Amino acid sequence: MNCMKKVVLSVLVLIAVASVSQAQGIRLGVKVGGNLNKISGQSFNDGFDFSYHAGGFLEIDFNKKWGIQPEVLFSQTTSKPSNFKTVYTTAVNPTLSGDDKVKLNYLSIPLLLRYNVGSILSLNAGPQYSILLNNNKNLLQNGQDAFKDGDFALVAGAQLNFKILRIYGRYNIGLQNINDIDNKDKWTNQQIQLGLGLRF
Repeated sequence: MNCMKKVVLSVLVLIAVASVSQAQGIRLGVKVGGNLNKISGQSFNDGFDFSYHAGGFLEIDFNKKWGIQPEVLFSQTTSKPSNFKTVYTTAVNPTLSGDDKVKLNYLSIPLLLRYNVGSILSLNAGPQYSILLNNNKNLLQNGQDAFKDGDFALVAGAQLNFKILRIYGRYNIGLQNINDIDNKDKWTNQQIQLGLGLRF
């Protein structure tokens, strides 16, 4: 996993550097918003929970129509277990309550291709790699042991651009099984993000 993480991050950095060198315009900004997220799998309830994200972004233009938008976000995922208590108790922690929510904090790095439909609307799509930050000992009483330390996702969405204001919505679909207990149940992240950004 550490090797894969280094490779992915290195590729993202190289793409970003190469893109900046070809850019015609660069804009920096900050953003904050809400997450509607769930962890898919038999061990979790089939519903979305609310959390949040915050971070920064770059808008790098190649021309009037095309550009990229790399971002760095702190993003939280929450989900309510269903029979997760049974799985988790057997494998990791006999003191877990079935009423506890899973809270996973990620450092997410999306690298989005941006297409400007007009002067206001942009469409975004691209890969996202997320690093699990829960290294403390209070996540579901060592619950981080149940989850892999990275996640890979695809992102697609739209953004409205008003001078310094950005209004956006996007959908993130996880492609990686984040279950680090066993291979009996596949857990994947799904997330709807809505938020506001300010361009400097």
